[in-house]
Amino acid sequence: MGLTVALLTVSDTRTLADDTSGAALQARLEAAGHGLAERLIVPDDRYRIRAEVSRWIADPVVQVVISSGGTGLTGRDGTPEAVAPLLDKTIEGFGELFRVLSFDTIGTSSLQSRCLAGVANGTVIFVLPGSLDAVETAWDRLIRAQLDATTRPCNLVALLPRLGEPADQPAGQG
Repeated sequence: MGLTVALLTVSDTRTLADDTSGAALQARLEAAGHGLAERLIVPDDRYRIRAEVSRWIADPVVQVVISSGGTGLTGRDGTPEAVAPLLDKTIEGFGELFRVLSFDTIGTSSLQSRCLAGVANGTVIFVLPGSLDAVETAWDRLIRAQLDATTRPCNLVALLPRLGEPADQPAGQG
């Protein structure tokens, strides 16, 4: 079963014509059998980022949102700050594992990665750095398997039907 994925590139300079990271993510998700709901580029503006991600979170068709860019430490980098308040739950292990994997290629620079993942309104969200190496590492070594229903012992696909459960309801009462 393929999922419906929305892609957001955060950049003040990229266009669809030269967005290699967004293109790589789109090619990979389509090769894995997933569908593209929408692909956008927005500037490094946390309110524009938050507006687009919020729109996708509210759309019942979109099951996964992946953003790339805006995760650095400069003044304009605000993607984590834009997305984090929208999350119902965070997936701390994603950032931890991504930094471990990135260490193999970029060394201690990996500590500057502020990538994150979480769930909001039943939608899985990944916030990635914007470099081609970063999106390839994240997709190839982490995201692809978690969006594959055959990954064992568990995967995010199996959890999708339950991500929107009310937190205050006892198990089996829904």
